[in-house]
Amino acid sequence: MEKQEAKKRIEKLKEVINRHRYLYHVQNRQEISDAALDSLKHELLKLEEQFPQLITPDSPTQRVAGEVLKEFKKVKHTVPMLSIEDIFLEEELKDWEDYLRRLKPDFQPEYFAELKIDGFAVALIYADGVFSVGATRGNGTIGEDVTQNLKTIESIPLKLHLHGNFSSKDMAERVKKLIKNGKIEIRGEVYMEKKAFEKFNKELELKGEKTFANPRNLAAGSIRQLNPKLAVSRPLKFLAYDIITDMGQAKHSEEHQILSILGFKTDAGKICRNLSDIVDFWKEIAKKRENLPFQIDGVVVSVDNNSLFRKFGVVGKSPRAIRAFKFSPRQATTRITDIKVQVGRTGAMTPVAVLDPIGVGGVTITRATLHNEDEIKRLGVKIGDTVIVERAGDVIPSVAKVLPELRSGKEKEFHFPKNCPVCSTRLSRVEGEVVWRCPNPNCPARKREILYHFTSRKAFDIEGLGPQIINQLMDESLISSAPEIFELKEGDLIPLERFGEKSAKNIIDAIEKSKTITLARFIYALGIRHAGEETAINLAHYFGSIDKLRKAMKEELDKIPDIGPKISKAIYEWFRSEKNQKLIDELFAAGVKIEKKPAPYRTKGSGAGLQGLVFVLTGSLETMTREAAKEKIRLLGGEISESVSEKTDYIITGREPGSKLKKARKLGIKTLDEEEFLKMFQ
Repeated sequence: MEKQEAKKRIEKLKEVINRHRYLYHVQNRQEISDAALDSLKHELLKLEEQFPQLITPDSPTQRVAGEVLKEFKKVKHTVPMLSIEDIFLEEELKDWEDYLRRLKPDFQPEYFAELKIDGFAVALIYADGVFSVGATRGNGTIGEDVTQNLKTIESIPLKLHLHGNFSSKDMAERVKKLIKNGKIEIRGEVYMEKKAFEKFNKELELKGEKTFANPRNLAAGSIRQLNPKLAVSRPLKFLAYDIITDMGQAKHSEEHQILSILGFKTDAGKICRNLSDIVDFWKEIAKKRENLPFQIDGVVVSVDNNSLFRKFGVVGKSPRAIRAFKFSPRQATTRITDIKVQVGRTGAMTPVAVLDPIGVGGVTITRATLHNEDEIKRLGVKIGDTVIVERAGDVIPSVAKVLPELRSGKEKEFHFPKNCPVCSTRLSRVEGEVVWRCPNPNCPARKREILYHFTSRKAFDIEGLGPQIINQLMDESLISSAPEIFELKEGDLIPLERFGEKSAKNIIDAIEKSKTITLARFIYALGIRHAGEETAINLAHYFGSIDKLRKAMKEELDKIPDIGPKISKAIYEWFRSEKNQKLIDELFAAGVKIEKKPAPYRTKGSGAGLQGLVFVLTGSLETMTREAAKEKIRLLGGEISESVSEKTDYIITGREPGSKLKKARKLGIKTLDEEEFLKMFQ
């Protein structure tokens, strides 16, 4: 930037910063966040450092002068470590409760709200009262064994001792028995207090070493070090928030009391009878946020009744009965240098702002979504504008606001393209939708995105065949569609750049291994619009075969739970396409096989299977996980329930069964141990 241009920019920045300072400190109102204002101040400071001759006494910057492991073993979680869906507005909180009421009309609200500490989630397993295994979340199903590193944290007890009295004699006896002979699983967050983090970063600076962006990154990096000596040198702490083991606790709020008695640091939280209580607690914590010793980014709100929590179930990777009610997203200001349009696998055109690099929430971002043409018009954004960008939920960067008062006059209007930027096909837009699409099924960009999706982890999961390799294979004209992937030979790959005999063999072996796939993953891989992972699972369970799904009428699709008319219409129309039907046939011709559904179990003399029977599981199974047992039941037409009722047909008991067994006996429900359960499948 030239001196004259810098001078104009500095004057503009000073003017805007002073205006927002006045609004906040004098009129007690705010138009942009503290983080965004700080970002503007930072830009001003950097410019003044670059051009010190432009510093003036009235500048806002002048108010203040200035033993080592080889690798981590894998640990399979007995109960998945699921994620929590974020909400940011009071309206979204009300929408959530309305959603729960639609699922269960007689729902009587009682919630538990607790701090959402910004840390690193881990699971602790105690065997006979002694800390034996500590694991990271990983992918939610399988984590890494980081026991040695977690042992260095003083706030994690190596042996459980009781520090108080339980609410009931039965609970006290049960916990004592588990400590003496049993397993207890605790979950919580590893974190570092703010002052300790600042001190640690200063020490790194003095040594000339790279500092950490935030306490969470430091905590996560410390726990995932192969050398435990590095973890012990860092002042990490642990806050417990969940008990996986059945100790007779009826409510989540009771778990916090139990955790405290067991010797864990935990958040007291608050029982909330209604949404107003939640909002009051959220606002109260927001006020205290900066004075807390650790970083938080909101509060976690869950249905307090554990049985009811389980009944609401899970959608995607998040339980329905819990939400993270977050504070305002982290924001910063930067400039848009360009706007580009990306083409998705369904032809959706997404405008993306190219940014001057800026740090937001500890991460440097260079791009932010503008969502669609209507959003660009609503924001009034131009190329060259200074904008506020945010990471909503700390995940996807987006442009939140334009600061037109900082314009220099050199900004340029952005005109949404009429034709696809890749294949030049005229774009189309369905009435009532905001998204423009490329309708050309042969668009090279769409084809690439389709293959990225087809080979992704939730679909065919072909190890080593990522976007870069797919691009290379397409550029060399070796593949142009999904079936052609399964026809590749080692000889096709060896001549390619960066390929050798070993790497070529590895990919061909991975392709061969992926040919056998579950029905749900196969459906997901097809990339049907609106049909995500959960919808694919529902379709697989309902139809049981791809042949039945291919012939399904829309009326039948409409009957499937959790599949609305918009999704059923998209599925029906997808399978009516001759091109799509041909794709499925070509996949089978290329050697793809869908795992066969087991033959239905039939009891002796009855001729009946598991269709319509309701099962409840309690306790830990020895030969399989509970999820595997549930899948066996589902595959044979049975239903799973998380609670015992008169509708329950069987209760399957494992090691250390909970209170469900007692209730089942009262109701006279037939009980099966693990051995008896497995005989049903022989």
